[in-house]
Amino acid sequence: MWRLTSSLLAAACSSEPVTSPIPSGDASAFRWELPGGFPLPLVPSDNPMSDAKVELGRRLFYDTRLSGNGAFSCSSCHRQANAFADARNLPFGSTGQPHPRNSMSLPNVAYQVVLGWANTETRRLEDQALLPMLGKDPVELGLAGREAEMLDRLRAVPVYPPLFRAAYPGDSSPFTLNNVTRAIATFERTFVSGDSPYDRYRRGNTTAISDAARRGEALFMGDRLKCSQCHSGVMFTNAARWAGGPELADPEFFNNGLYNIGGTGTYPAPNSGLLATTGIASDMGKFKVPSLRNIEVTYPYMHDGTVATLSDVIDHYAAGGRTITSGPNAGAGSANPYKSALVGGFAISAGEKADVIAFLRTLTDSTFLTRARLSNPWIVR
Repeated sequence: MWRLTSSLLAAACSSEPVTSPIPSGDASAFRWELPGGFPLPLVPSDNPMSDAKVELGRRLFYDTRLSGNGAFSCSSCHRQANAFADARNLPFGSTGQPHPRNSMSLPNVAYQVVLGWANTETRRLEDQALLPMLGKDPVELGLAGREAEMLDRLRAVPVYPPLFRAAYPGDSSPFTLNNVTRAIATFERTFVSGDSPYDRYRRGNTTAISDAARRGEALFMGDRLKCSQCHSGVMFTNAARWAGGPELADPEFFNNGLYNIGGTGTYPAPNSGLLATTGIASDMGKFKVPSLRNIEVTYPYMHDGTVATLSDVIDHYAAGGRTITSGPNAGAGSANPYKSALVGGFAISAGEKADVIAFLRTLTDSTFLTRARLSNPWIVR
């Protein structure tokens, strides 16, 4: 699988690729390609799916023209080979400023009812796309105040005018920031991952996973480890919803005992979790439950990327929280007063831990990580 540095990606996007026929902008002609048993994703009525919009969004997602300095794109922090995470502890933006939180992976993001690590208000991919574009703390794509410049860059690329017109056939002036974010959101809704060995096993292929993985599944789903009480359902997160599904309450955010600075329950600034949104003291350290699909390739783990391996993740939960013995973040996470009761610790043998890891690895969907229609269209292979 190819991987590009920002400078190489910028060079790739600066030249005009070989064009192909413009896809249809007819929303009624769009057809989902979903794995067996997968429900229809939620799609807002004001941004229906179309093949033209998907293709436009794909180009925009990988286009470095969507950054202030022309060197970064959405894909700089969301790489397909890493299930659209980035394999860094913390990402950095177009100005080199680090982001305080680990890049979330994006498989099945269309099914997520809330977006981001600790925000109950951002619920639409269209709205989420504006945050890295226009945000100033931290700066990511660095487009604040340069929106018109970015749109001018796009107008100058020969492939874009016909694509924008096809994607928004009723719009006399389709080059708008709103249409850019709508197209990116449409492309992201096609990030459907459901062809892992575990999926094939659940569909009846009894040889798709190993005996160790089957033992690990039983542990994962069982009452001793309680993993599936948060990482639940076909999407392995409590934050998943879908079209025609049951009416469910908003997903719960959890404090998993990662920190307990000075025994006060505090998490390191600026990552105070849901507290930053609600102002409620007991929301300190509460974060969204991420999906575990493709977890093998979305390392490092936790909201700040401070847990390196799946083995370390299991050790963390087995201990009921992480203990930091020295330094500014010292404290016993297991004693955090805001920690979820579900993170109570458990006994697990080395063999059992290996079985759980074997199960988690069966959630890797290699076809998703290499699917051509999700890849960078600016690269000629």
